[in-house]
Amino acid sequence: MSRSGPNDERGYSDYEPLDREDEHHALLPSTTQELKESPVPQLERSQCSRYRHPLKSCVVPLIFFLAGGSAVLLVQLLQANYLFPFHRSATTSHAYNPRPGLLTAANGEGEFAPPYIGSKEIHNYPPTSPTNDFPSLFPTEVGYPGPTGTGAEPALVQTAPVYPKQSGAPLLVRPRPNSNDKADDEGEEGGGGRFDMFKSWGNLSPWYSVDHGSFGVSGGPETPVGCVVEGLHLLHRHGARYPTEYAGFASPAEFAARLHKANHGKKGKLKAKGDLAFLNTWTYKLGHNVLTPFGRQQLFDLGVSMRLKYGFLLESFTDPKSKISPRLPIIRTESQDRMLASATNFALGFFGWPLDGKVLMEVTVEERGVNNTLAPYKTCPNDSMQGDRGRWYVRKWVEVYLKDAHKRLGALIEGVKLEYEDVYVMQLLCAYEVCAYPFSPDADELFIHSLFAQTVALGYSSFCSLFTQSEWEGFEYALDLYFYYGYGAGAPTARALGSGYVIELLARLTRTPIKEHRTSTNATLDDNPITFPLDQNFYVDATHEVVVVNVLTTLNLTSLWDGGKLTPYEMNKDRKFVTSKIAPFATNVQFQRAFSFPSHFYLH
Repeated sequence: MSRSGPNDERGYSDYEPLDREDEHHALLPSTTQELKESPVPQLERSQCSRYRHPLKSCVVPLIFFLAGGSAVLLVQLLQANYLFPFHRSATTSHAYNPRPGLLTAANGEGEFAPPYIGSKEIHNYPPTSPTNDFPSLFPTEVGYPGPTGTGAEPALVQTAPVYPKQSGAPLLVRPRPNSNDKADDEGEEGGGGRFDMFKSWGNLSPWYSVDHGSFGVSGGPETPVGCVVEGLHLLHRHGARYPTEYAGFASPAEFAARLHKANHGKKGKLKAKGDLAFLNTWTYKLGHNVLTPFGRQQLFDLGVSMRLKYGFLLESFTDPKSKISPRLPIIRTESQDRMLASATNFALGFFGWPLDGKVLMEVTVEERGVNNTLAPYKTCPNDSMQGDRGRWYVRKWVEVYLKDAHKRLGALIEGVKLEYEDVYVMQLLCAYEVCAYPFSPDADELFIHSLFAQTVALGYSSFCSLFTQSEWEGFEYALDLYFYYGYGAGAPTARALGSGYVIELLARLTRTPIKEHRTSTNATLDDNPITFPLDQNFYVDATHEVVVVNVLTTLNLTSLWDGGKLTPYEMNKDRKFVTSKIAPFATNVQFQRAFSFPSHFYLH
């Protein structure tokens, strides 16, 4: 996105390892032929004297033995802290911790956190110039595929009696709110035992199927009786990503940098205790802009889900009787890394590997000055100047619902003063860290709990349990305020931004060309029947969550805005606008073109 939310971060440069000569790479042959022709090294016979001193042959082994023993002894002394002026504090013991935790001076005068706190931790993959990269030795096409044959395409939306539901995050460990939360202890409805924190993360939530009646509509996604689905227009968001690179309110990267700066020097100033003790060993492990592993899985699964529902629509691309046969479907996306990656993972789930000869990927440019209905803010100057109103509402609301948390957590840390913005960032970090490090729920429970006790582990974030259920509900409302006033019905530019895609949607539904381009539509692409066909029955477009909200606003779906005004001073519990239901990671809107006998078409 060009204009991003309160979860965005300031740009920074990643650590780049120094170029080095790889000894193994230099010694390995570059081809198989060189490997065969490489001479076998011959051992040289040393010129030995006939007489050796009886002790001379023992001197060298003795030196190596003494050196090795000294090295082992030195390591043991270092581990026992006999040679180090500081030792680990007994107050922080972790099941697994490759780095030292809270340090205490040997004379017992004060304790402090190590200097790496808040530093950025990067694991670069893939490796540069791998020494075993010989593609000719690892071909994927070797023949002998065995007998194969396809079956009939699935048509779940036409044949299944019940529409399948998306549960959200089957591979993520569901976090629990603060253990002192009364709702959790009493097991109340919606309490810690039943409270699903995933659904309180707004646009950072994994997408899930909403219940019937969520927006005041009694009907469900099932195909209406007497209708046959004749076409699909799918608009979906990218999958879970790291924070975007943006300098603004509530930046996770800037929060980490502030902790690191506060603790810089030989003797750090930062010291945390209680629920915040994990900060004494915490490092910033998040990247920026790209999909997380869980985000890649979301789009692959979405592709599989859509193939099961609408696979039968592909028959028109191969049926000799079809007017468009033979032709390939087109998936539209943008040039940003996470957008292209999302569309590719969706295609792999829908069409299967390999993609060659099965689908065409239309990658539109997302940059200022280029018309793009999937990124309309790039061509709307007023969007950033007048449309970004949501941030003001978030700032006001944060000081209301986080009042207790700000006081509670502020008393647990020394060396840095926690602002309301910092406490809000901690909630953002919970969502980002969990979605960045998925963990299988089938893993050993004891091992999981041993990891939970420390800093960020595989698929879990220690930030999550810092807050009560009511504070997580307040976090959800904060993001509702942001998107409602920034991109929804409360934003002055929302309808204008969504109009470009709606014009394209109407052109496809009515199968009539766009007459004039006065919005974000691209005349070069949309006036070309190859890049913007109007006679197909299957369309897929990948975009950002803000565009999804823009489009729904332009369509004037008033049921999404019902429930009264959203105020930053008191939570509106009757609101229908809930961001996690409208614009979570991998959200998708399915516009069905349905046919009802004898000759009526409906948009469902």
